[in-house]
Amino acid sequence: MDKGKVVSLEDRVPKLKEHRKQKSNRRLISFLSVFFILILLVIYFQSPLSKVSSIDVAGNETVSKEEIIKRSGITENSGFWSINEKEVNDALSDLDQIQNIKLDKQLPNKVTILVEEYQKVAYIVKDSQYSPILENGKTLDPLSGTFPDDAPLLIDWKKAEEIEEMALELMSLPKSVRNAISEIYHTPEKTDPWHVTLFMNDGYEVRATVRSFSKKMMDYPAIVSKLEPDSKGIIHMEVGTYFESFDKKSEKAEPAEGDEASEEAEPEETEQNENENEG
Repeated sequence: MDKGKVVSLEDRVPKLKEHRKQKSNRRLISFLSVFFILILLVIYFQSPLSKVSSIDVAGNETVSKEEIIKRSGITENSGFWSINEKEVNDALSDLDQIQNIKLDKQLPNKVTILVEEYQKVAYIVKDSQYSPILENGKTLDPLSGTFPDDAPLLIDWKKAEEIEEMALELMSLPKSVRNAISEIYHTPEKTDPWHVTLFMNDGYEVRATVRSFSKKMMDYPAIVSKLEPDSKGIIHMEVGTYFESFDKKSEKAEPAEGDEASEEAEPEETEQNENENEG
C-alpha cells in the first residue's frame, strides 16, 4: 500500500464533524423555512388579503355587469382561492345570452369575469320594438333604447317557424355577409310563400327565397364586385341570378294611362349573363 495515500484518523475526524454540522444546519434551515411559510400561509388565509377585494366584468353587451356578478355568487367576502370557474359557469348557464365565461384571477385578490356572449343574427321588428335573435336560436325580450344596427331587421314576419327558418339561414352566413344586410322583409308570393326582399347597406335590393337563402347569399360579394359601382338595382336570386338596374326599371315600368302593362322591367343580367343578353 502506498503510504502517501493513507489518511490518519486524527485528520479525518474534524472533517467528519464539519460535514455533520453543515448537514444539520441545512436540515434546521429547511425546517425553519417550512415552519415560517406555514405560519405566513395561516396569517394570509386569516387576513383580508385572501378575500376578494375587486370584481370586474368584461365582454358583456346585453347582460349588465351587476346581473352577472349577482348570479355568479362571487362577493367581496368570497375566498380568492376557493372560487371555482365551473361553478360560476353553471350559475350563469340559465342566461340565454351567455355562451361561456372564464375567470381571470389577479394577485393579490382581484377577479375579472370574462364573458363570451352569443352573437345576434337578427332583430324581429314588431310594434316599433326590436327583439334580438341569438345564434343559439333564442329570442330575447325587446330592447329599450337606441335603434339597433349590428344585425339585420326582420320585418313583416308573423309565424315563429318562419322566423326560426330565416334565423337558421342567417346563422349559416359569414358575419361579413350578414352585416351587409340592413332589412329583410317577408314578401310571400303565390308561387313561393318563402319569398323575401332584402335591402342592403350598400344600396342594392335583393330578392330571394328562404329555402336557398344562405347558399345564394354566399355569392353576394362576388356578384356585387362585378357590377358598376354607380349602377344600383335589384339582384334576383329566386331561381337564377341576374341584375335589374333601378334606372332601367324606372324607364320601362312607367305604364301609359289606362294601360295594364306590368310594372316589372325586363331583367338585366349580371355580368355572368350580360354578354348573352346585352344588345
